[in-house]
Amino acid sequence: MAVTIILDAGHGGYDNGASYNGRKEKDDALRVTLAVGKKLEDAGYDVLYTRTTDRYDSPFEKAQIANRSGADYFISFHRNSGINPNTYSGSQALVYETGTEAARLGEAINQELVDFGFKDLGVVERPGLVVLRRTQMPAVLMELGFINNEGDNALFDQQFSQMVDAIVAGVEKAVPLTPPAKKYGVQVGLYRYESNAEYLKEQLEDQGYFASIRWEDPYYAVIVGREDSLEGAMELQAQLRQDGYDTLVVSM
Repeated sequence: MAVTIILDAGHGGYDNGASYNGRKEKDDALRVTLAVGKKLEDAGYDVLYTRTTDRYDSPFEKAQIANRSGADYFISFHRNSGINPNTYSGSQALVYETGTEAARLGEAINQELVDFGFKDLGVVERPGLVVLRRTQMPAVLMELGFINNEGDNALFDQQFSQMVDAIVAGVEKAVPLTPPAKKYGVQVGLYRYESNAEYLKEQLEDQGYFASIRWEDPYYAVIVGREDSLEGAMELQAQLRQDGYDTLVVSM
């Protein structure tokens, strides 16, 4: 069974995203999403999509689609935009948090895009983005150049197939064809309001724990750790119990 990647074409429907001289971000995003998906399928990956037509789903709905799919990774494609045309340029990977599996994926894709010809804008944390915060698998949002930069658009249009190949090469370097091993964490809280979950997450991080929030409709679960083994999670659970937390070992 191959690893499953769900691809998201940014925006859609009445939401055009950024635009420039009649060019719409939603169209560029869908075009590259479908092309990357075909190449990934040819390479042996299982590929799913949040949309394959000009349809609108909110960022929250996109995250829900991804979570229901059971995919192993989530990649969203967008175009950036600056205040003034031809002022900014480059490709960029946005992730919820650096130093994570998602960040490594974003760095691999972005490096291939830089080698292809885009200016390097790096890997940047954007924890406020819903499709990065609410997805339960490693998630990255790729900004494929600036839609109001003529040079970036020339790369996108005139070397489209090479750009797609660069994206696929980045995925192949970061993501094995076989599904990743199951991870385990320790759930220490379940809340209806995200603000309560965020408060507990910050408290845990102040104590030196690695904590994350996972959306489990209709609740926000606070999870500590991302252990490779059940034994490791149980050791973490014992430590958390000593610190006074109610715990439950969960698979991730």
